Amino acid sequence: MTFNKISHSRTADAVVEQIERLILQGILRPGARLPAERELAKKVDVSRPILRDALKILDERGLLTSRHGEGTFVADVIGTVFSEPVVNLIRRHPPAIADYLEYRKEVESMTAGFAAQRATEADKLILTRLFCAMEAAHEHENFSEEAALDVEFHHAIGECAHNIVLLHTLRACYQLLADGVFYSREYLYGYPGARDRLLEQHRSIFEAVVGGDAGAARKAASDHIAYVESIMREVQRAGQWHEVSEMRLQQFSEDDRPIVAQRKAAKAARRPAPRPKRDKQEKVAL
Repeated sequence: MTFNKISHSRTADAVVEQIERLILQGILRPGARLPAERELAKKVDVSRPILRDALKILDERGLLTSRHGEGTFVADVIGTVFSEPVVNLIRRHPPAIADYLEYRKEVESMTAGFAAQRATEADKLILTRLFCAMEAAHEHENFSEEAALDVEFHHAIGECAHNIVLLHTLRACYQLLADGVFYSREYLYGYPGARDRLLEQHRSIFEAVVGGDAGAARKAASDHIAYVESIMREVQRAGQWHEVSEMRLQQFSEDDRPIVAQRKAAKAARRPAPRPKRDKQEKVAL
């Protein structure tokens, strides 16, 4: 059960403290819908007026948001880590991808090491279910599902590390990743041979964390991001090739003379001039 009954001091502050802790620990994620008022009051064992006061406080603190006719949800608290102007800058300047991957390589390596040391049996069960789902999506060649599970898998590794600052920092990065700000996960999974390699890399991370091998977990996470870096460099190069090719095609289309005619003219210019023919009388005289 996510929510616990409050045994002492059934006040709005006690309810606020419990919900804040659930948000801080990543148990209640952004966008999560809270139970209906009657149900939630029963779960935490307080009166509905006290619960309303608590929800109002949390709303004022920007942790909850209400949608008319839909209910109360956890606000997107991690979205403020990167402001909208910064996000737009990143979109306009693709070289930021390299900085993002460099950052992830170091942080995720550390996170995977912590996860291997600290993962509980419940954490390992969550990871196992996620990885099995990734294998199923891979087998059915469901690119979009596999890409979504990829992000969720890394979320879970961050949760296994049991470090609140790491958890929310990584979630902010993964949110940008899920939104396609840095690059498209589906495009990554569509790169030749990438799906098989990525699955094996995730398997290495999974087995190291579940097996409690911190060193292997750190290396597996670092190798995984290094591989993504290599693919993105190739994608960027290929993009440049396509751009150059398109420019050549445009120039070819705008030229007055077809390329075949140009080549014939160039070939003719290199051909030696024919020797003059001599008539029969001249030959006899010689």
